[in-house]
Amino acid sequence: MTGALYENPRVPPPRAGQPRSDIDAGVDALRHCLNSHRNDRRSDHSPRRSQRILVNLACVLLGGMFPPAFAQPGNAGKSASTPEAKASRPYPQFVDITASTGITFEHLSSPEQKYIVESMSGGVAIIDYDRDGWPDLYFTNAQNVEMALAGKKARSALYHNNHDGTFTDVSDKAGVAYPCWAQGAVVGDYDNDGWPDLLVTCFGGIVLYRNNRDGTFTDVTKAAGLAGDTMYAAGAAFGDYDGDGWVDLFVAHYVDFHLDNMAAFGSKDTCKYIGIDVQCGPRGLKGAPDSLYHNNKDGTFTEVSKKAGVDDREQRYGLGAVWSDLDNDGKLDLVVANDAQPNYLYQGDGAGNFVDAGFTSGMGIALGDYLHAGRLSILITHFDSEYAALYRNDGKMSFTDVSGPSGVLKATRGYVQWGDAFVDFDNDGWPDVFMVSGHVYPQVDSVPGGPKYREPMVLLQNQRNGTFKDISKDAGPVIQVPRVSRGLAVGDLFNDGRVEAVVENLVGRPLILRPEGVERNHWISFQLEGVKSNRLALNARVRITCGPLVQLGEVLSGGSYLSQNDLRLHFGLGENEKVPKAEILWPDGKTEIVTNLAADRFYSVREGAGVVSSSAPESTKPHQP
Repeated sequence: MTGALYENPRVPPPRAGQPRSDIDAGVDALRHCLNSHRNDRRSDHSPRRSQRILVNLACVLLGGMFPPAFAQPGNAGKSASTPEAKASRPYPQFVDITASTGITFEHLSSPEQKYIVESMSGGVAIIDYDRDGWPDLYFTNAQNVEMALAGKKARSALYHNNHDGTFTDVSDKAGVAYPCWAQGAVVGDYDNDGWPDLLVTCFGGIVLYRNNRDGTFTDVTKAAGLAGDTMYAAGAAFGDYDGDGWVDLFVAHYVDFHLDNMAAFGSKDTCKYIGIDVQCGPRGLKGAPDSLYHNNKDGTFTEVSKKAGVDDREQRYGLGAVWSDLDNDGKLDLVVANDAQPNYLYQGDGAGNFVDAGFTSGMGIALGDYLHAGRLSILITHFDSEYAALYRNDGKMSFTDVSGPSGVLKATRGYVQWGDAFVDFDNDGWPDVFMVSGHVYPQVDSVPGGPKYREPMVLLQNQRNGTFKDISKDAGPVIQVPRVSRGLAVGDLFNDGRVEAVVENLVGRPLILRPEGVERNHWISFQLEGVKSNRLALNARVRITCGPLVQLGEVLSGGSYLSQNDLRLHFGLGENEKVPKAEILWPDGKTEIVTNLAADRFYSVREGAGVVSSSAPESTKPHQP
């Protein structure tokens, strides 16, 4: 089929196969939205446009016709551990405090974005690189094609937290200012010394910075055996998939793109969008295989993706990755988001082997237990012709797409969304959803009534019954200002119990968004340290119990879009002033229990030793502009 409906470079046209009637598609949609069968993974066959339209329409209709019970496992709209959703709850107002923090970084961008490599960068990492207990920030930067051909570089930036609401640029002193044509950044401890190292993904490979423990970093890419990766690297994540106590590294690669062989702007059918000329790709370009690097425990890695079964033989357009034990069997699984193609959901056996049980396409990845079910569900952002997809984790590696009945579909349809997070900004104990947006084609502004290049952010409030309410227009005007955003990371930057959002924009300066106002709820924060497990305790979990309220969090490397959240686990507690029980589930399979923890404190927990220190929040408050 051809025509305007399929004139989208990021969404492939229908592939050859047995046609199905719209009635069949409608029946499937009803079954899909009522959760009476397992999620359709689309495997190698993209559904016809008519089917997608019917599915989306059915989901919207059903989301309004049926009670929220349908969005939850079983038919219990609420349970003993699920308070009934209130009609309206006050929410903090976001304030842009960027100017007062001293952060002046600005991401470079080409006004016309004529090549795909110019439109995808913009990751941000929260990393406490000096281990002083205060989160620091690293922003990636990327030159455009013209700069690259002229031999010019783009400067990324590391900002040190001054403990007073401000940051200082220490990029040059730290040795991390010019890594490459940078895309994203993630945190891991590859040499297991307890100090966070920094990995930067690049158009042209990856750069591994070893933390020297003195405020500086050394580029050890070649020494670590990673210099052979010269592909277009996008998302990456560290995780100890074989349980040997040392973190391994997965890198998702995007497209096979070369500066000496670039398709001209608007030159092909795959370089058109809603009737206008745009950059070429990803459709029409070759994909690139993914890589899995096993940690040799001596400062080096060995590439084992083919042996492990995660080498991406179809060479899909990889954008994001995150490790997690999604079926709660004690073995790490891997989620890989692929642009305009089916994602990968690799189930691990703990011995270095994986089997794909993947599902639909996407860009940014967030994991969270929004239902308090003890299982991490998956949120994946999408291009504007689709919607952000929420996959409810039903256990045993079974996921159901509840985007429609949960309210996520309605709130996100029509936006191009990137970084995403399950995050409890109001500390009520129920994770909400925050997503940043921005188109890839500046040319869309020339189309009357069409999509816009700059788009607002989206905030969805957890209604505590399996559904979300779009409160984007009720949480402060700053998140409604249209921008071209990419990366998103969340964390308590000022150690006061409030979680900030750090947004890297492709065009212009980043944003530090702080939630203000509303009577404050209680909270608790955990910093984990592995001993037998990897030292940063990646993929360790904390499960806290406050009466009927049980919450689950996991220490994750990577996720969102090209970004890294704070490694500390933050839980809102609502009105609870104490946590009677907190269980720490270490990656090596052991569980520790600590009890009677006072709220509104930071706790450091060492594997085998329990709580080794705790501290009250700081009184420092960042200045508002």
